[in-house]
Amino acid sequence: MSVPKHSEIWLVDPNPTRGQEIQKTRPVVVIRSNVYQPIAIRIVIPITTWQEKFITRPFMVKIPSTSDNRLDRDSAGNVLQVRSVSTERFVAQIGHIEQDQLKELLAGLVICVEYDPDA
Repeated sequence: MSVPKHSEIWLVDPNPTRGQEIQKTRPVVVIRSNVYQPIAIRIVIPITTWQEKFITRPFMVKIPSTSDNRLDRDSAGNVLQVRSVSTERFVAQIGHIEQDQLKELLAGLVICVEYDPDA
């Protein structure tokens, strides 16, 4: 298996999980910097099928299906469920996310943690 890298989309098996954590094998976007490549942990944003009700949820960032990301339908990155996972959980690479979409995901994450660089 190749090493999951920043901005790639992979299938990940999150089990075992607890509580309201996402519980099935699903695509994720790798957001961890490649600088830390030797460490076998990746920070990821899970992806789920897009639903219109997500429009009012700033933590659900729309990811349209493209030939680059190879998602089979319009999806959403759930930045509220960001997590670190072992590279042992990565099943297969699907594609990669475009830079403008990656920026939107990271902006959603900033909203969730109430980060204000000017504060």
